[in-house]
Amino acid sequence: MNIPVGILNRNKYISRIQPFIRKNLIKVLTGQRRVGKSYLVFQIINTIIEQDQDANIIYINKEDLRFDFIHNANDLNDYILSRIKPDVHNYIFVDEIQDIIDFEKALRSLLLDQNNDIYITGSNAKMLSGELSTYLSGRYVEFTIYSLSYSEFLLFHKLKNNDKSMEHYFKYGGLPYLINLTLNEQAFEYLNSIYTTILFRDVVSRYNLRNSNFLEKLVLFLADNIGSLFSAKKISDFLKSQQTNIAPNQIQTYTRYLVNAYIIHEVDRYDIVGKRIFETGSKFYFENTGIRNAIIGYRPQDLGKLLENVVYNHLLYLGYKIKVGTMNTKEIDFIGERKGEFIYVQVALKLEDEATIKREFENLLQIEDNYPKYVITNSQFNGNTYQGIQHVYIRDFLMWE
Repeated sequence: MNIPVGILNRNKYISRIQPFIRKNLIKVLTGQRRVGKSYLVFQIINTIIEQDQDANIIYINKEDLRFDFIHNANDLNDYILSRIKPDVHNYIFVDEIQDIIDFEKALRSLLLDQNNDIYITGSNAKMLSGELSTYLSGRYVEFTIYSLSYSEFLLFHKLKNNDKSMEHYFKYGGLPYLINLTLNEQAFEYLNSIYTTILFRDVVSRYNLRNSNFLEKLVLFLADNIGSLFSAKKISDFLKSQQTNIAPNQIQTYTRYLVNAYIIHEVDRYDIVGKRIFETGSKFYFENTGIRNAIIGYRPQDLGKLLENVVYNHLLYLGYKIKVGTMNTKEIDFIGERKGEFIYVQVALKLEDEATIKREFENLLQIEDNYPKYVITNSQFNGNTYQGIQHVYIRDFLMWE
């Protein structure tokens, strides 16, 4: 195999994966198409070659026609066995493995050999459900790969950390391939093509959907309602006003398909007082703001929505599990949990008047614990905290690692 030259490393992911190299666990890299999973695989291969001069690398990319003959578990197993070498570590990489029928059966068999170190990538969240979790329970570790963080975006595009760069990040998002394009309408043409590929290959084709027209309308609705409480009935009623009749349960099913393809992320609501998850009323955010803007346009009135989306995405990148907090009639934008520790985050475009300041900060003051609490805005402020709650400028927050 030929590894591309000049790969820009994403060290945060490598540092997470490194401890599992040569461990008898399947390393699963998941995430939306074109977020850089394949290039991360190349970085892992480079790391392995540096550490093990005798490494036997076996690489399969199901998007490469040369591997089109691998249709099922038997084909996969036979191909890999024909290339395994005895008495050395065999490092097995399968890119976009979800296109291979019953692939989990081959992985289980290959894992029996302690010399096999297995890495797979996939673009569907349901890859780890059903058969795979049954066959490989306790034998895999998952890493979700996201679009570039803001600091990675600056590195990849060789930009300085200033407001103009941040505007580019909000507008075009963090798909790595954008470094090869001009950040203008050309970039949006590329993002549109990626969106179309994901929608029709990972949703319409995978789930054999007939009503792709409705699916596109649903994505448009979600793009226009980032961070709003989601109600399948509300969307159903809206579509009826547009002469489209879709039942709420079908809306829920289609939305789940979009989540599985990593176009959007679903965030549950959590009752801070009652310590329980609400069964209804989730919020949705886009994996990539550039794709969102390519779908519906980049509009000044959407800055607040995009700010909230970017904050959510960065919390994901930092490794937090995120919920929307509710406390009686008040709402906390994000509750982040990582290694048993929590942070609480409010997002506001500006703190322009006393009423806004009171609303954003006092919601956090109602939470009776000592975990960190932040209000993140698009305006700079050099001053003290508000009764111990920190104000953070968005550009500073996006540099957190």
